[in-house]
Amino acid sequence: MESSSSTVLFLPSPVELQGQRDHCGVSLVDSSFWQKQTNLPVEFTWSKGDLVSSHGELMEPVVDLEGFFRGDEVATQRAARIIKDACMSHGFFQVINHGIDASLISAAHDQIDNFFKLPTSRKLKAQRMPGNMWGYSGAHADRFCSKLPWKETLSFGFDDCSLNPMVVNFFNSNIGKDFEQTGIIYQKYCEAMKCLSLGITELLAISLGINDRLHYREFFEEGCSIMRCNNYPTCQASDLALGTGPHCDPTSLTILHQDQVGGLEVFANNRWQSVRPRDDALVINIGDTFTALSNGKYMSCLHRAVVNRFTERRSLAFFLCPREDKVVRPPQDLICRQGTRIYPDFTWSDLLEFTQKHYRSDYATLENFTKWLLTSKPTAKF
Repeated sequence: MESSSSTVLFLPSPVELQGQRDHCGVSLVDSSFWQKQTNLPVEFTWSKGDLVSSHGELMEPVVDLEGFFRGDEVATQRAARIIKDACMSHGFFQVINHGIDASLISAAHDQIDNFFKLPTSRKLKAQRMPGNMWGYSGAHADRFCSKLPWKETLSFGFDDCSLNPMVVNFFNSNIGKDFEQTGIIYQKYCEAMKCLSLGITELLAISLGINDRLHYREFFEEGCSIMRCNNYPTCQASDLALGTGPHCDPTSLTILHQDQVGGLEVFANNRWQSVRPRDDALVINIGDTFTALSNGKYMSCLHRAVVNRFTERRSLAFFLCPREDKVVRPPQDLICRQGTRIYPDFTWSDLLEFTQKHYRSDYATLENFTKWLLTSKPTAKF
């Protein structure tokens, strides 16, 4: 990772926070200051190759889950076919009639608005520390020194096997008792997302022709998933910056709700295409871990988030993950049909270590992880 000259990033009063800098020497200042700047700091500037404009809208399929949830086998098979076509093409689709109450989604957006509107000095009380996945991050400057994303995030874990309400505890402990209601709403939101994600894994198994349609559902029933709330401030130099750079998610399955501003783009058919926001829909995409679980049949897709000169954007992303010690291995009947293994056995903790400590996620994460795994862990096998 290259070093950078000292520059300025997200926070209120330089006097109040004098001397606070991240590991790259980036001083912390209020985001509203940079929203007015036309000269973007070099740390936030992306290469021309990353900034190629999008062309048109991705015609990703919309999957109606109503029939699946009521046990209609004809509707279930229809949904599975649509999902298969999407996953064989680009790995993105949207779902409607997904069973998540619209009022819960709205409340989740409202509550996180309250957090992102806090003075940054208060947000920093929940600052993500190096080596820790949970907490507040401004531009991920705790991890990277160049090509910084123009965003701030709040990330926390969700484990529905925990005896204690993990999400509520996170908000109480890291932000304060006045955010207990936010924790309660996000606890419910994550519970709903986990339930939905397990249903989608069942449809994925059906679409792949797996003999046991519950194979993936059972694989993911335990595990600590990731919830991330994103805020993309306005950016006067939006032609030079990105909210999130091009990458494939290293996790298994992503469920995203984006507000009506838009900004999500997918690289499909050799060009960037936008994903239109829908209030009634959730965006689903395949991640690298599920690519391995499908023996490479369903590939994770390159995507990014662009920023807006005039309007802030918010999004809520739930990342389904297996238990960290679970061995990621495709179902045997899928391997037999394809004839060969594409990726070696690994655990989610292996891939997590790679992406947190050794590699910045991009289009080739899984390929480079495989090389690293076979080199650094001689016991890894196909």
